[in-house]
Amino acid sequence: MQPEARTNRTAVTEFILLGLVETENLQPMVFVLFLLAYLVTVGGNLSILAAILVEPKLHTPMYFFLGNLSVLDIGCITVTVPAMLSRPLSHKRTVPYAACLSQLFFFHLLAGMDCFLLTAMAYDRFLAICQPLTYSTRMSQTVQRILVVVSWACAITNALIHTIALSTLNFCGPNEVNHFYCDLPQLFQLSCSSTQLNELLLFGMSFIMAGTPVVLIIISYIHVAAAVLQIRSAEGRKKAFSTCGSHLTVVCLFYGTGMFNYMRLGSEEASDKDKGVGVFNTIINPMLNPLIYSLRNSDVQGVLWRVLVGRQSLT
Repeated sequence: MQPEARTNRTAVTEFILLGLVETENLQPMVFVLFLLAYLVTVGGNLSILAAILVEPKLHTPMYFFLGNLSVLDIGCITVTVPAMLSRPLSHKRTVPYAACLSQLFFFHLLAGMDCFLLTAMAYDRFLAICQPLTYSTRMSQTVQRILVVVSWACAITNALIHTIALSTLNFCGPNEVNHFYCDLPQLFQLSCSSTQLNELLLFGMSFIMAGTPVVLIIISYIHVAAAVLQIRSAEGRKKAFSTCGSHLTVVCLFYGTGMFNYMRLGSEEASDKDKGVGVFNTIINPMLNPLIYSLRNSDVQGVLWRVLVGRQSLT
């Protein structure tokens, strides 16, 4: 919305989230589906964390990063889904302005952390496969912690920039958000001041936060592919590719939906397509991650089986 005739308008103090579906009859089904998705996601990621913690064989850099990814997945779905599920129960679709900004901050914090963590995981695979002799020293516990701390610092900076920039906008007109959580593209459409600078900032930061990690991941896997193809043993090649396959699948899902959602300038009215991308970002991806990593990893499968059925330690 343009800044004309801002006079005699009341500043917006709360937003109305229209939700995923507006049809009354479909809401109970959506509630059940999202509740199940939330429970499966939290349960699956907690299982991965439990497996990593109880099995000494999984106390390696790759699983250290995977454990952090599981924490992020739990956080990402918790930021959006419980609030969405509470609205049909309370019959209240409004969310205060401050709460909307808080949700946006934490969502972009966790999503930004995901970007850098996936890059760190690609770097770990590069060192493990291409530099095996120096892997233990170049990916020591100190290096792992530094990578995670730097990732958090970059993610916090990104989330703060977007939240502060959004807080400078004026909202004095319509307050209906065509989404099931507060996000930048949908809020831009409701502003009665110019959002051109905010949209450029979103595009630029998305390019830095997503584009740079993607380039680093691609470079890492070019080296990994070249090294794996030199392995003479078919079994060795299969094992090397299997450890990378799960990570590449998660990378494609995460960056594919993220780039579609945020690297668009001058987006038009929010549509159901945006809601679908939002479902992928906040629910499908966190739910699939533990399945992807466990189904393709015999070590994780074995430990999960032991944790769930109470078997003795693996030999």
